[in-house]
Amino acid sequence: MSWERLTVGPVQENTYVLWNKKKEGIIFDPGSEGKKIISLIEKRGVKPLAILLTHAHFDHIGAVDEVREKWGIPVYIHKKEEDWLGDTSKNGSAHFMQRVVAKDADHLITEEGELKIGSFTFKVFETPGHSPGSVSYYAEEEEVVFSGDALFSGSIGRTDLYGGNHELLLKSIHDKLLHLPEETLVLSGHGPETSIGAEMDSNPFLSGF
Repeated sequence: MSWERLTVGPVQENTYVLWNKKKEGIIFDPGSEGKKIISLIEKRGVKPLAILLTHAHFDHIGAVDEVREKWGIPVYIHKKEEDWLGDTSKNGSAHFMQRVVAKDADHLITEEGELKIGSFTFKVFETPGHSPGSVSYYAEEEEVVFSGDALFSGSIGRTDLYGGNHELLLKSIHDKLLHLPEETLVLSGHGPETSIGAEMDSNPFLSGF
C-alpha cells in the first residue's frame, strides 16, 4: 500500500489518499481544494473506490461533492452525523462565516466493526469526543490508523464545537487508539504523522493514562 497526504484549505486540513498495487484507492476527508485533490489522484494513476469521512466538520467535507462526482464514488460517514453534511451550524462552517455543505452520504456507519471496500479492509472504531460521530479507520496489515481530529502529534482534538466532549474524547483515545500496537502510524486530520507509541510516551494530554 501507498499513501499520500495533501494539506488543504484555510485551516490546513489533511486529506489522505491510500492506494494498493492495483492502483485502487480510498480518499479520506477531502476537505477543500477539490481540483488539487483530483490532480494528485490523476497524477498517481489511482482509481478511487470510495470516500471515507472521519467526521463532518466543514474543513473535512468541503471538497466531498466535487471529488465524488468526478468518479461517481460513494461516501461513508457515521450515522450520528448523517445530517451534518447539510447543516452549517452542526458542521461548524456557520461559526466561521462560511457556508460549507455537501450532499447526503451514500452509506452510514452504524457500529464498529470491519469495513470492506474492494480489496481494502478497515477496522472502524467509534472515537467520539471531538464530535459525536467521529470514527477512526484502522488498516491493520498496513499498520496505519486514520484518526481524523481525535489524536494529533502532541495534541488532541478540540472539544469546544457543537457536540464536543473533552472527557469522552480522552476515553475514546484511551479505550480505542492506545490499544493499537505502538508502531501503528497515526495519520491525523491536521499536522504531521506520528505513532501510537510516540503519543503514549510524550503527548501531554495523555499523561494521566
